[in-house]
Amino acid sequence: MPHSFVPIGTVRGSRQESVQDNWGSVECRIDFDPEELDADATLGLRDYSHVEVVFVFHRTDRVCRGTQHPRGNPSWSRVGILAQRAPNRPNHIGVTVCELVAVDGLTLSVRGLDALDGSPVLDVKPYLPEFAPRGEVRAPKWSGELMSNYF
Repeated sequence: MPHSFVPIGTVRGSRQESVQDNWGSVECRIDFDPEELDADATLGLRDYSHVEVVFVFHRTDRVCRGTQHPRGNPSWSRVGILAQRAPNRPNHIGVTVCELVAVDGLTLSVRGLDALDGSPVLDVKPYLPEFAPRGEVRAPKWSGELMSNYF
């Protein structure tokens, strides 16, 4: 059964063009739509240091349904789209945990959100340490190389 989603906000003040690295210092805003959220929707959010942002890769047209080289780099083996975090996913949905800098009514200031200016925001959730993975976390060597300068 297909689902549709209505964005609740928009990323503002972030990068205009997709750049693969150095997102850690990027500060931007999430402006929530008052037609979609009540004025008190962010009440209590400033008690958290980080939020998880669900957004749309709105400038991505291409869809990968199979395998590709991560970042198009042939020195890394081809892996399935579900084994990487590329924007050309079947539903173009991105999810990032970022630092919450400030809350001002229906506007959040965040740092480290790897979404472009104008990206539709589908949801924001407080990051709870209890949701962090339990046990050992493992990842392939190429992902560490790929992410070494990402944030």
